Amino acid sequence: MADPVSWFLIEPGWRVVDADGNDVGRVEEVLGDSSVDIFDGLSVASGIFARPRYVPAEQVGEIVEGTVKLALDRQAVEQLGEFEEPAVQEQIEPVGASRLTRLEQRVIPTDDRPGQVGIVRRALEWLGLAGKR
Repeated sequence: MADPVSWFLIEPGWRVVDADGNDVGRVEEVLGDSSVDIFDGLSVASGIFARPRYVPAEQVGEIVEGTVKLALDRQAVEQLGEFEEPAVQEQIEPVGASRLTRLEQRVIPTDDRPGQVGIVRRALEWLGLAGKR
């Protein structure tokens, strides 16, 4: 039996198993704020073309190198809701900017969250052909 590890080590592509140890998918994205050690949950895909489901942190039972074991049975995993992308971040222009600049660029949306998995990478991970990032 492998030793448990921190949620900080979870990577996209890790196996996700239900409470009985049956494979239910792969980690798509880890959600949380590592700067304050807040683990929110996981985005888990059950197949190459499957829409990821959201697994709240409270339903993560055990984390060992390469595998996340959930506290849910297969039926409960299938009832989980679809993962929805969090809102994009906003950058507000500094107060010292000109009025014209503030009017033109009040809010600049960004989507620079690392770790999102594209369809090609997901396929390679499911086929066991993806290397470490």
